[in-house]
Amino acid sequence: MSNAVFKLKIGMTYDLRNDYLKEGFTHEETAEFDLPDTIEAIEKVISDSGYQTDRIGNIRALTRRLAAGEHWDLVFNIAEGLAGFGREAQVPALLEAYNIPYTFSDPLGMALTLHKGVTKHIINDLGIPTPAFTVIKSEEEIAGVTLPFPLFAKPVAEGTGKGITAKSKINTREELRLICREILKTFRQPVLLETYLPGREFTVGILGTGKDARALGVMEVILRPTAEKNAYSYENKENYVKLVHYALVDDEEARRARDISLAAWRGLDLKDAGRVDLRSDAHGLPNFMEVNALAGLNPVRSDLPILCNLLGITYQELISSIIESALRRANIK
Repeated sequence: MSNAVFKLKIGMTYDLRNDYLKEGFTHEETAEFDLPDTIEAIEKVISDSGYQTDRIGNIRALTRRLAAGEHWDLVFNIAEGLAGFGREAQVPALLEAYNIPYTFSDPLGMALTLHKGVTKHIINDLGIPTPAFTVIKSEEEIAGVTLPFPLFAKPVAEGTGKGITAKSKINTREELRLICREILKTFRQPVLLETYLPGREFTVGILGTGKDARALGVMEVILRPTAEKNAYSYENKENYVKLVHYALVDDEEARRARDISLAAWRGLDLKDAGRVDLRSDAHGLPNFMEVNALAGLNPVRSDLPILCNLLGITYQELISSIIESALRRANIK
């Protein structure tokens, strides 16, 4: 028998932003897709950890290679998908059909958490604080809104601040009509409308699955005076260096945000790593806003790596921990 060390083969699935820009999609439409430096950084960690790497690409490339009979011991999946409420669930579902383990949450978790309205129904049932809300599916439903002002509106199934601007905070019936119509038309999906919360904004990093899940730390998102008002918007995220200050916090309010986030993560049965976003009400109680089951992993720009950097957790440690969590779930040693 050969004494050669067997290396696990880890494939990589992702949506490269440049590929879609070449097809004519806009910068905002492709905001959640990855830049080459993200793929390179993840691949380096996988390779440095002693695994064999294989860049697969998006779901179309994965489909072709699966049909050709290829297989991987594990797939590091950060593919966001392009359309539909199930877009983040497509690659996990395809990999499950071929019995190939992968990182991050399963198709159920991905589809559930992409739709913020459905997620909030479950969060409510779990007894976790979240602002009062409704989902607007058509222009005809706007007139029936009974929630008190101010309100906050955003697309029900987008990330990276897409569709969020200073105008997302709504104070009048006319603003409600205009903003909801704009979101319905632009994003061709329902509007999540919820009570506007005036307090602090937090994001909490989570690592692990189930009882092994733990909160890494709490980061407060503080908008600078020159930032777009009222929200951690698409504009603020794109220009975060000038417009946003990130602070590691550990006061009583932050600790409540941490506990709420961990309860939400476990309650939604999410896997390996991600982020929970919260905002406090007028009484200083953090409320669940949304969860990122497929959080961005750019080593410089993405919130989870930024939080880890503040905590002294290296990018190598973060990615390695995600892989280790997925391998444990798959019982691969």
